[in-house]
Amino acid sequence: MILEILQEKLKQGLFVVEKIITKSTTLPILNYVLFKTEGNFLNLSATDLEMGIRWWGLSKIEKQGKIVIPSRVLSSFIGFLPNKKITLKTKDLNFFIETEKNKSQIKGMSSEEFPLFPNLITEETMVFDSFLFCRGLNQIIDIPAVSSSRPEISGIFFQFKKDHLVLAATDSFRLGEKKLFYSDFLKEKNIPLDKEYLFILPQKTAREIINIFGEKKRDLKIYFSPNQVTFEILMEETPFPQIQLFSRLIDGEYPNYQEIIPQKFTNQIILDKKEFLNQVKIASLFSGKISEIKFKINSSKEEVQVFSQSADLGEYHGSLKAKIKGETLSVSFNHRFLINGLLNIEGNQIIFEINGQEGPAILKSDQDQSYFYVIMPIKSR
Repeated sequence: MILEILQEKLKQGLFVVEKIITKSTTLPILNYVLFKTEGNFLNLSATDLEMGIRWWGLSKIEKQGKIVIPSRVLSSFIGFLPNKKITLKTKDLNFFIETEKNKSQIKGMSSEEFPLFPNLITEETMVFDSFLFCRGLNQIIDIPAVSSSRPEISGIFFQFKKDHLVLAATDSFRLGEKKLFYSDFLKEKNIPLDKEYLFILPQKTAREIINIFGEKKRDLKIYFSPNQVTFEILMEETPFPQIQLFSRLIDGEYPNYQEIIPQKFTNQIILDKKEFLNQVKIASLFSGKISEIKFKINSSKEEVQVFSQSADLGEYHGSLKAKIKGETLSVSFNHRFLINGLLNIEGNQIIFEINGQEGPAILKSDQDQSYFYVIMPIKSR
């Protein structure tokens, strides 16, 4: 292999692929990056066996080739170099990096040792704006729970319907659902799906999707296949892939969460989001071991009283005005779950619908109907 590439471009590629590299002592090859030339492109690949990332960059290729290089030392070394032309060469299993004033040799490994990447086999595809897709995914990313007994709730549920995509996540104590309507994304690229697609994406993969594609206002293409999913964006300068992220899917059937979404409520409260969030955050400073905050909803006074108490620190009393329908009620919630839900709701007003002291409650925006957050109260002691 002999090629030339700008330092900044190579640095960008390494930054993308090394995100999934974890220090593995049982399989050291997973600490390496595969360098491979493909026509006029340099391709970098990394994998943790559950997920794989491939990045391409235009390069001046003089001789085709491939080699596997340890990620950490390579990435650090490239980061110290000036943003100028770099020459990369291989001889046997040695990797040579040369600039006008720098020269280095790194010991590599045979590319034959690197895990095989899956072929991009697809049944159908769908295209989203990467920025808006990741913003929606970000609204539920923190909800899944790591569970060995129920691996299906460790991931994000994707349900591609006729005119919209449903994203859902739960940890049994709370649930978030976000709808992304194709008409908001696809426009002229809208190709109706032949059938519905369902899968459960690992939370780790979802986080990397947000990290890698979240700031790019480009088309994000999703390829469906039976046991895996692939996310891809193309280069800006040419219709050639720039980044592909492959991921396995979680086996299992996602819980029928629709059953727990409340349809009726004993109380409906409309609050200013900023004031409500501020009260919850203050009260959280005095909450006990179970992160409990108590609310007394007084419909006659149009007021919500907030109370928390810690045996070690003291207690807090607060109140805020609200529009309230329903009887006077006292109910408790976990402040961490409340804050997480409130932060992911867009708009200035919050609609908080409650089902007594033990029924599921729901938080949503008065303007954005595409997202809601269900939370279970803490049972009164």
